[in-house]
Amino acid sequence: MSNINDFNNPQVAALPAHLKQFIVDQHYEHYTPIDHAVWRYVMRQNYSYLKDVAYYPYIPGLLKAGLTIEKIPSLQEMNDALGKIGWGAVTVDGFIPPAAFMEYQAYRVLVIAADIRQLKHIEYTPAPDIIHESAGHAPIIADNDYNNYLSYFGSIGAKAMFSAQDFELYDAIRSLSILKEMPDADLDEIQKAAALVDHRQKNMGEPSEMALLSRLHWWTVEYGLIGTLENPKIYGAGLLSSIGESVTCMQSEVEKLWYTINAVNYPYDITKPQPQLFVTPTFQNLVSVLEEFADGMAFRVGGAYGLKKAVESQYPCTAVYSSGLQVSGVISEFRTSGDQVSFFKTSGPATLSYNNKVLSGHGNDYHHDGFSSPIGKIKGIKTPFENLSQVELFEIGIEKGKAAEIEFESGIKVSGLVNNILTRHDKILVISFTGCTVKDQHETILFDPSWGVFDLAVGERIVSVFCGAADKDAFEEIPPISNTGTHHIRYDAGTLALHELYQQVRNRRYGKGYNGILGNVWLQLQKNYPNDWLCALEIREILVHEDIEHDLASEIRTFLENKASTEPQLSKLINDGFYLIKHPVDQKLVV
Repeated sequence: MSNINDFNNPQVAALPAHLKQFIVDQHYEHYTPIDHAVWRYVMRQNYSYLKDVAYYPYIPGLLKAGLTIEKIPSLQEMNDALGKIGWGAVTVDGFIPPAAFMEYQAYRVLVIAADIRQLKHIEYTPAPDIIHESAGHAPIIADNDYNNYLSYFGSIGAKAMFSAQDFELYDAIRSLSILKEMPDADLDEIQKAAALVDHRQKNMGEPSEMALLSRLHWWTVEYGLIGTLENPKIYGAGLLSSIGESVTCMQSEVEKLWYTINAVNYPYDITKPQPQLFVTPTFQNLVSVLEEFADGMAFRVGGAYGLKKAVESQYPCTAVYSSGLQVSGVISEFRTSGDQVSFFKTSGPATLSYNNKVLSGHGNDYHHDGFSSPIGKIKGIKTPFENLSQVELFEIGIEKGKAAEIEFESGIKVSGLVNNILTRHDKILVISFTGCTVKDQHETILFDPSWGVFDLAVGERIVSVFCGAADKDAFEEIPPISNTGTHHIRYDAGTLALHELYQQVRNRRYGKGYNGILGNVWLQLQKNYPNDWLCALEIREILVHEDIEHDLASEIRTFLENKASTEPQLSKLINDGFYLIKHPVDQKLVV
């Protein structure tokens, strides 16, 4: 991971290895002149419309995020700008697992899909792309209250319980979004992929913590409105980056509801416009709702509830003892005595950690077959086990090098030779035994001396349970990663020639081409690319703004008007383009 470019940004440099594995190079040189034209069109439309309906920091936020209207941003430019407000940015390959996405937010790093939507999906794409991530998420990052919410959401989301059904849905959505962005995608394949997403959405069972949190994320970070029900403003990145839905969302047909914890009951469909949106009066209200939800999550509730969620998850999770000891692994079983957890075990590799760092000698190479231990109070002792002093341990017969027997209130007994007592900050964490036998109240063997050293995890209660390992890099945790790769287009000769025409127009806009070039480009467009509309629109824009070649400008306008009338799907795009020619954007955002 040492060769990952951190862009001289401290937030990116601080990313742990298990997150860096998702980072890909941006390959800026792969963006085509059409890609830059798509970016420019969307950004000009965004500016024209969003300056009136976006939450007020959006426009200055574009500049603070290192964005301009004229070209796709480079990661270095964005990191130079975002670094000034304590954030960073990296590029990834399409959708990444939700847990990883959340954790990036906690590290105050924006995850940006390296690809950009095709011209045919210029209004909206279900696939994450650089327009959505940078033009949608980045500008609002400049608002301090909002970026604190985003980071805090990430820190909570990174601990949310994740299920196998969550991954299956994520993988289906990723596959569908990739198919939809393929230029030669088979319609039957798209329909099959869409049907699979629909099936998995409808057969999730009881939604996991991550699934519910994803709803709160969707209705705030992606599709949130702020202000009043009568006059809300847009701050959600999904709306800010969609030149279609940013307009339609304000229509009365889209119901506006106050944002409360009730939003968690509203699932969403990533492939369709949203039938309702949620309005928050302030960003602080977002934090309040998040806190309300988090109070019921396993990482705050702990105990039997948290362990039950971990068992259901079937992914590596961490149980935190009241002593501060953290046991990470796939939690497969637990027992209770009364309303307290009395015993639990993991299957497969496990680690013992403290303060999110694996304890020496307690990595998953040592606990490679799993880990188990009783939990609770020692019978007849009021002081929590982890708080006993050396003198108190000696009084109940626990001394290094001596045989000892410990009986828990649950009836579980541990007997053997004390080999080591591990403490941190005056808390007992682990007592290791040799020749140890562990039995429950029914004399069932829970640990046999022939199994080797028994490490008794010390703690009266399980105070927290969260998804993932405490020390992810030491655990060598490999999160579930989709096998579906994004599609990288190979252009034929005709498309490459069209790219060159777009580049010539782009060069002419910046004074790098001779005056007659626009007419030549127009002739080639008419002859070889009659379906193209955006390059023609860009030529007309230059002609009108420079007040030259009026006949050519009129000819192109007639062509575009005919196309708008005969191809309804292009009508709004072309007419909006005409509007932008008459109402050019603020030059401060052009450079």
